[in-house]
Formats: sequence, structure tokens, C-alpha cells
Amino acid sequence: MLTTLEKILFLLALFVTIVLAWRAVIRLIRIIGRGHGKPDVRSIPGRLVSVFLNMVTLFPVFRTRLLTSFFHGLVAWGFLYYVLVNIGDVLQGYIPDFMFLGRGIVGNIYRLGADVLSVGVLGGMIVLIIRRFVIRPPELGVRKTTLLNPKARPSIQRDSAIVGGFILLHVGSRYIGESFHLAVTGPDAWQPFATALSNLWGGLTPHSLEILYHVSWWMALGLILAFIPYFPYSKHIHLFFSPINYLLRPERLSMGQLEPLDFEDESIEQFGAGRLEDLSWSSLMDAYACIMCNRCQDACPAYETGKVLSPSALEINKRYSFNYDGNSFAAGEQSTQMLTESTISPEAVWACTSCGACIDICPVGNEPMRDILEIRRHLVLMENKFPEQLQTAFRGMERTANPWNIPPEQRLEWAEGLQVPIVAENPGAEWLWWVGCAPATDVQAQKIARAFVEVLQAGGVNYAVLGPEERCTGDSARRAGNEYLFADLAASNVETLNRVAPKRIVTTCPHCMHVLKNEYPAFGGHYNVVHHSQLIKELLDQGKLKLDGGNSPDKIAYHDPCYLGRHNGVYEAARHTLRAAGIELIELPRHKATSFCCGAGGAQMWKEEEEGTERVSANRLKEALASGAETLTASCPFCVSMLGDAARDVGVNLQVRDVVELIAEQL
Repeated sequence: MLTTLEKILFLLALFVTIVLAWRAVIRLIRIIGRGHGKPDVRSIPGRLVSVFLNMVTLFPVFRTRLLTSFFHGLVAWGFLYYVLVNIGDVLQGYIPDFMFLGRGIVGNIYRLGADVLSVGVLGGMIVLIIRRFVIRPPELGVRKTTLLNPKARPSIQRDSAIVGGFILLHVGSRYIGESFHLAVTGPDAWQPFATALSNLWGGLTPHSLEILYHVSWWMALGLILAFIPYFPYSKHIHLFFSPINYLLRPERLSMGQLEPLDFEDESIEQFGAGRLEDLSWSSLMDAYACIMCNRCQDACPAYETGKVLSPSALEINKRYSFNYDGNSFAAGEQSTQMLTESTISPEAVWACTSCGACIDICPVGNEPMRDILEIRRHLVLMENKFPEQLQTAFRGMERTANPWNIPPEQRLEWAEGLQVPIVAENPGAEWLWWVGCAPATDVQAQKIARAFVEVLQAGGVNYAVLGPEERCTGDSARRAGNEYLFADLAASNVETLNRVAPKRIVTTCPHCMHVLKNEYPAFGGHYNVVHHSQLIKELLDQGKLKLDGGNSPDKIAYHDPCYLGRHNGVYEAARHTLRAAGIELIELPRHKATSFCCGAGGAQMWKEEEEGTERVSANRLKEALASGAETLTASCPFCVSMLGDAARDVGVNLQVRDVVELIAEQL
């Protein structure tokens, strides 16, 4: 129990801590409040259980780096438990002869948890400190070619040292202090580790042990009071913001869904994000939720192929802008630098493939890809700055409603010799097939389309296509930041589709599927949209499609397209279909949610890749070749085109084909 003087001193220290912490919290709230929009608190009740389970299990963290995640888990679980421990220790310090939670089974279990987790925290923290400061694996750093706040590189190390030292001293002092207490009161079977340590103090007098216990109490609890004001400035603030991030993040139909811009509102002078204050409140909060673990960087196809883009560096730069210029920002002053000067370089902005890997893998729910797309909007709409190669695609979409600049009357030339009905010929069709732009020009895409015709006919599907009325969905325009062009294409397509009123829509392109399903609702278009792999599975399940089912002689690997998999959660349809055809699939090491991009997304299809050590498609091709596959199959014309080109570039004998081509051969 504390002396009267100690109680007074602790209360005074607590008051100072609360005042300083409150000022820091208000600063944080004002900084995040500078962002656009407001959180929708109606989503909180439905998310409480899942957020709580994520906090307790740390499941998002354990998706990668299992061993490191285990030691991080020991620290995190112990740190969470220590909220209860610290409350108990303060009460025991103030109340005479008080035992927190009593001496019954509840109190015993509590003390066992504190004892075991104390050792777990200390062991985990020691391992993590050795990893960061001795082993120093490359995934903890950011390449020097990537834009990173000059204060960040030394500060991250310093912050890690401060946080690591604080945890060791705080938990260690409490653990040792408990051993001093047990050396006086006797061993406790429910505190085996502290009891074992108490045996070392047998030569000390009870008075000396009492003094040491008081010193340990102040070290443990005093450090908490000293650390709390620093907490909002350290990366450890993610402990609070990661659950808040999950609770408040906006509801979206998909991670790749973007909100439309209101070009009719003349009061809006700024489109996209040019400065920090142009981002949404959730984007600003991402900076505080970031763990700086670099998992997003590891998953990023641009960074993995030597380019200057690092999603992690983007979030770190936002955080350090707040740390050093946050007072003026919180006061409402304009940011002193543009985002492309302080947060991410223009070259990095255009290296993003919008694959969504950074969002999917982030254990705290951050969305750096969305920041990049908002910055692209600003560069295109406000500054007219974008890669020159995109001009051809933009011009094609403006003049002929497709990036290849093919006249509408030529959109169905690929179907010559086939009986492909247009809507005017079959107005009551059960299915509207959104063919997409690729078959009008790309030879491989034409093979995919013709194979799908065979499947539709074999399955007795009542379908029609729009033919000359079909326009580009605008996916590439939106990912490239040309929102005005996308809005024009979307409005035209929605008008056509609402007039046709299709019962269901099927696409052979995941990008078309994504836009029709997830982004046209904001323009008044609500449709039932599926991918062709899903329709084929449906036909098989209904017995409408018969396959030979003979074993394929080839070793076939399947590549998950980003916009079918991560963006829309469709993983099993193609696999089910291929297995139904008797094909034994080879799973690539990076598959399903961790699939590696082909390099075409984010409008990369229409421009040269930024400089790096290799092309994204070449990296993915090496993985396919290493698997021993003789054929690589995908469910996206962009993927088939990019990976096929990569195979031809290196002169390897690897066929790259769409799933529907393999199914058509088994009819």
C-alpha cells in the first residue's frame, strides 16, 4: 500500500498526464476532422463482434510472418491484459489490505494470467527488439529510392526503441515488483514465474523488499503516466485507432469502389486530392492506424518489382506530416506542400496497378490504394498531368467509347460466322452478355469470346448482347483518374441498361463486372452481375452443361485476377469449373487473396510501366514457370494478354488461356 505522500504525488502526476493527453487527443480529432466527409456511426453495432474478435485473436496479423506475428501477439495480448492489471495495481496501492478480484478462483485466474502474460510480453519484446535492431530484415525498411519523410528513417528506429524500452521497463518492473511482494508474503501457486523469481531475494530483509516493491510500483505505473502524453505521437497509437478504423470505415460494395464526383456543383473548386486536407477523414485516420509493419509494401506488385511506390511509405509520410506540422494543420491552415511533394512521388502514383493487395493484407484496415486514386483524380482533372501514353486511351474512350478507338459498328466483327443475337433480336433474353471492348481488337480476347459463345449455346442459355450500343464501362478512365470521362461513359451505359432492363448480366472481364456491379449503382444502375466463370459453374450445377471430364494431359496452374478475386471475392467458381472438366490444378504459391497482379490494372494496360527491376507480369510468369505448369489459365482477358506477352517476351513454351477456352474444349 502507498503512503499518503505517494498517493498525493500519484494523483498530481495523473492530473498532469490527463491534461497533456487531452490536448494531444483534441489535436488528433482536429487533424482527422480536416478530412472530407463524416463517419457513419450506424455501422458500429453490426461490427462490434467482428472487431472485438480481431482485437483478441489478432487474426489479420497472422495472415503473414507467422513466427514474428506470434511474438507480436504475445506483446499485444499482454499489453491488452495489462489495462486490467494496472487498474488492479492502482487500487491495491490506495486501498488497505485490498486484493484485486479477491482470493477466490476469479482472482487466482487473474493473477495467473498476469504472471504468464508478463513473461510472454518480456520474451516477445526481447525477440522483436533483436529482430529490429540486430537482425534488421529488409522488410522493415523502405528503399532509398522511395519518397520517405527525411525525419522518418531515424525517427521510426527511435520510436521503436522508446516503445520497446517502455514495454520492457513497465512490464518488467511490475513482474519484478510482484516477486518482491511474494518474497515477503510467501509463494503463490497461481503466479509460478513471479514465485520462481522471488526465490532470488531470500537474503533481503522484509523492509528492503518493501522499499523495492514501492520502487517497482512507481516504475511500472509512473512509466505509464509518463508514456501516455507521448503515446499519440508514437506508432503505438495504432492500438486505439486500428479498432476505430474497422468500426468506422465507410461501407463499400467492394474495396475498389470509388465515390463519384459532383461536376454539377459549381461551388466545388477542387477535385481529387492535391493536399492532405483534400483526403477523406478515413484516409487521414489511416495514418494513425498504421503499424508501419510494411506488409502492404511486401504485397505491392510495384514495390516487389523494384519501383518507387510503397503503400507503407505513403501512410508513414502522412503520419510524419501530422507529427511535425500537425498544430497548424489542426488549426485549419493549408498544408505547406502538395501530396506529390510530401507524401508520394508522381512516379509512384502512376506505378499503382490498383490491385487492392495493400488494402487486403493490411491488419488494421488501411486503404492506401484509394489515396493514390484520389491523387490521380487531382493530377488529371486539376493539373492535366498524366502519362502521355494514356492520352490515346482517353481519346479513344471520348471519340468511340472504347480505349482501342474502334468504331461501334465494328464491335461485333469478332462474332462473324457465329449466331450471336443482339438485344433488338432477342429483347426477352434471360441474360445480357456484356462482351467488353477487348474482343473487338485483341486476338486472344476474341478466342475467349468465341469460346464463351460455344459454352452459352451448349448450355442452352437464352442471351443477347448490346452490340453497337455497348460502350466501354470506363474502368480504365476511373483508375487513371479521369473521373469526368468515366462519369460520361457511366451515365450513357446506365441509360442504355435501364432501358434494356436486363434480368441478369454476365461479363467475361472482371473489370467490367466490377464497374457494372459496384460502381454503377451510384449512377442509378442496379444490376445482377456475375462473371462468366460463375455462370459456367451455375450451368454445371444445374446439369445444363455436360463436359467430357477427361483428364487434361497438361499441368495447369490457375491465376486469380485481382478484380475477380480480391475486389469481388470470387475465387472458387473457376476452380470448381476446371475440376469438373477433369483438370488437376496446380496452385501457385501466391493465390486467391494473395494472388500477384498481372500488371494490367489501374490503367497500366494503356501505358508503359514505371522503371523497376522487372515487369510485374514477368514476376508472375516466373512463379508460374517454377510451378512446372505447362498451361497457365486465368479468368480475365487483361491477365491472359499480359501473361501471354510475358511468356512470348522470354520465349518460353507456356500457354496462357482463359478458363472458358479450356471448358469449351471439354464440351
